[in-house]
Amino acid sequence: MAPALPRLLVTRRLPKEVETRLAKAYRAELNADDQPMSEAEILDAARDKDALLITPMDRSFATGIIAKLPASVKIVATFSVGYEHVDIAAARERNIAVTNTPDVLTNATADIALLLILGAARGAYWGERMVREDRWTSWSPTAPLGFDVSGKRLGILGMGRIGQAVAKRAQAFEMELHYHNRRPVAPDLAYGARYHAALDQMLPHCDFLSVNCASTPETRGLVNEKLIAKLPDGAIIVNSARGDIIDDDALIAGLTSGKLAAAGLDVFRNEPRIDPRYRSLDNVFLLPHLGSATRDTRIAMGMRAADNLDAFFAGRRPADLLT
Repeated sequence: MAPALPRLLVTRRLPKEVETRLAKAYRAELNADDQPMSEAEILDAARDKDALLITPMDRSFATGIIAKLPASVKIVATFSVGYEHVDIAAARERNIAVTNTPDVLTNATADIALLLILGAARGAYWGERMVREDRWTSWSPTAPLGFDVSGKRLGILGMGRIGQAVAKRAQAFEMELHYHNRRPVAPDLAYGARYHAALDQMLPHCDFLSVNCASTPETRGLVNEKLIAKLPDGAIIVNSARGDIIDDDALIAGLTSGKLAAAGLDVFRNEPRIDPRYRSLDNVFLLPHLGSATRDTRIAMGMRAADNLDAFFAGRRPADLLT
């Protein structure tokens, strides 16, 4: 008699290709209506589960839920590359494996970073609004005007896989590239970007600053009033990494004072309940966390999570084990 399949809770709706695979390999409880689950709902559904497949919106995994999980839960797979929403230390203490999904969303997120750069610089928000609201009455040599991207200086904060992919794309715009990272990357991965060991050294060289670092205790709130003051006047900040890296008060002050020309944001602190002041600013290009939001990428993320689960229950070390 074949052994019983592992029991799996999936907290959000996933692409059908992924759900089909999970339903065949596991006794999977899927989230058919895609409604976010509360901590109480997750704990109730997890009572008889061996594994959980969660998303970055399941923030209770950073705030105490892991200590309350039943002993049957042996692995938590997160449908994301970032894992700041999971208390890794608490998982280690409970001997619960945690995995993520790196690599597969690099290109999609780098594409969004370039979209943010272009959208912020060229006034995509107010330009589209003019057309949609029928306020485009004539062509003018002087208004409205955006800002050039080609040939400008781009500073990349965080030169991991996504930062490297941003640099590669920015080469096509003949941008002068700079980067700050904990350590320099190999020259062939820097795409001609100049390394700055100290962030303060890079900031004066940034007509554009692209935030591509992970959210950690050291980087949360890093883009603050002090950092913004060291950028050139009229600089543009874009963030496709994590919302809590930016101090909203400082960014909004820079945008309203004229210190910053514009910003492009795909991620926000406390999303989707973003700071409402952003909605009233014409010099901010806003997206609803679309970094990995392509069909191919989301399928690849789900398959990567499934690969990690399969390896774990086959007695192998998952490729993306974090604990």
